[in-house]
Amino acid sequence: MIVRRESPADIDAVHEVTAAAFAKPDRLGEAPAEETLLRELRGCDGWMPGLSLVAIGADGEVAGHVLGSRAHIAGTPVVAVGPVSVRPGHQRRGVGLALLHTLLGAADAMGEPMAVLLGSPAYYSRFGFRPATEYGVVPPVPEWEPFFQVRVLSAYDPDDPRLHGTFAYAEPFNHV
Repeated sequence: MIVRRESPADIDAVHEVTAAAFAKPDRLGEAPAEETLLRELRGCDGWMPGLSLVAIGADGEVAGHVLGSRAHIAGTPVVAVGPVSVRPGHQRRGVGLALLHTLLGAADAMGEPMAVLLGSPAYYSRFGFRPATEYGVVPPVPEWEPFFQVRVLSAYDPDDPRLHGTFAYAEPFNHV
C-alpha cells in the first residue's frame, strides 16, 4: 500500500470510497452525509489540498482516503481531521492507520499546531488524540465532548492563549 496526495485523477474514486465506507443499508441510493460534506469542502476556503490523501492498494485502486481541512480555535488556524474513509473490502487491514499517520505527519511538517476530530476515543487514542477539554478546546456542540479530541503537533505551544477556546469547523460542516 502507498499513501500519497490525492491527484485530480483520484477524485471520482475518492468519492466512491467515501460513499461506500459510510453507506447505510436503510438508505440505499442516498449519498451519505460524509460524501456530501467532502464535495462541499472541495469548493470552500477550508480545503487543504496537501492534506487530501489516498491509500493505493496492491491492485492500484484507491482503497482509502483521509482529509485534513482548515478549522479554527478562537480564530487561530488548526486542522480538522475527517472524513476518514476506507473501502469496505479493505477495512481492518491497516489502511486507516496508514492514512492517519501520514496525515498527522504531513500536518506536523506544515507547521500546524493541532489536529482535531470527532470520533471514538478507544480508536483514536492510539494516534495520540486526547479529550479536547484537556487542552482548553471547546467543541461547537457540547454533547460532542466525550468524542471531541485533539492531537497536539510540534508547533503546539501550551502557553499560547490563541489555542484555547471554541473550535469551529469549515463552513460545510455546518450542513451535516
